[in-house]
Amino acid sequence: MKVDGPWIRARATQSVCEMLIGAGYQALFVGGCVRNALLEAPVKDIDIATDALPNEVMKLAKQAGMNPVPTGIDHGTITVVSDHVPHEITTFRKDIETFGRHAVVAFSDDVCDDARRRDFTMNALYAGPDGTVIDPLGGLDDLHARRFRFIEDAEQRIQEDYLRILRFFRFHAWYGDPEGGLDADAMAAIARHLDGLAGLSRERVGSEILKLLEAPDPAISVAAMCQVGVLNAVLPGANIRALGPLIHLEASVQRPADAIRRLAALGGADVDQLLRLSKAQAKRLILLHELTSNPMPAAEIGYRHGADLGRDALLLRAAMLETPLENAEFDLVDLGAGATFPLKAVDLQPEFSGPELGQALRSAEQLWIDSGFTLDAQALLDEVTHP
Repeated sequence: MKVDGPWIRARATQSVCEMLIGAGYQALFVGGCVRNALLEAPVKDIDIATDALPNEVMKLAKQAGMNPVPTGIDHGTITVVSDHVPHEITTFRKDIETFGRHAVVAFSDDVCDDARRRDFTMNALYAGPDGTVIDPLGGLDDLHARRFRFIEDAEQRIQEDYLRILRFFRFHAWYGDPEGGLDADAMAAIARHLDGLAGLSRERVGSEILKLLEAPDPAISVAAMCQVGVLNAVLPGANIRALGPLIHLEASVQRPADAIRRLAALGGADVDQLLRLSKAQAKRLILLHELTSNPMPAAEIGYRHGADLGRDALLLRAAMLETPLENAEFDLVDLGAGATFPLKAVDLQPEFSGPELGQALRSAEQLWIDSGFTLDAQALLDEVTHP
């Protein structure tokens, strides 16, 4: 079996492989690029495993006129930039001892050693520069079945890095078979190690949760997280009831997946802090929560917050209330988003000034909104100055 695609045929990438092979070393694509190529999913990052030591990779890259960056040299990783394309090259490794994320690692010249220290069988697939797939641990069978399993001992893999609990559900959401269920051994091991999640940085947890919620349909994975106790561990108070209906509504109106919208459907306390959301993400999440519970009409939401946020608020309302979503509501949001208030403060002067001016302007604006944006400037002035 072979993988193929523009990413592997690219001259920049083949040059990196030739650099290593020409010096007598192995160059094997590994992880997500191989997995995604086999699943016919987009390939974003290119990872290469090799038996060349990191300092040797640095030396060879410089000799080849490439730009080597020691992004993780202590862990054996060098990022080699070839024709502006980054390639993460990591020396084969094997774990001697592990303490959560802090493992005592030795470099190896055996790809099987390297495969055994990875997380899931589907991520322990390698491919040569010509695309020929190498499967040291039987990951191809799992890939074809879209079945995510930890490599060998699930409990040990989890203890090596507790983030793998969240990665398990994230990968299942993106690549797993929704009809096949989740691996029983993995679920049992996860249930025994929920306490390990508390030691993860909020940034790492937030990154995984957002990536999971961006999957086309993460409902089954999130339900499994809830069942085993993971969801409550990372998002106390979250509730999955509205997530499935939201995903169904998104599909019905061809609205693309959005992690913050789906996060709003889950609810929970202090989510922005627990997941270390950016200021923009936190602001949007809070607004969506407010608009979902606020009876503000669709047109007014569109006017005050724009069409994009307005559509998301309507989707969330319908999902929370389990009610149908009318296309006319989206039309009203668009109407509001495109409307321009015809008055300015100067139009109300000198009749009004100071705090009264602001109050009069707000009153006129609300009258205009309530009219369906139909009242013109003169009609609004008449209403405000001669109530």
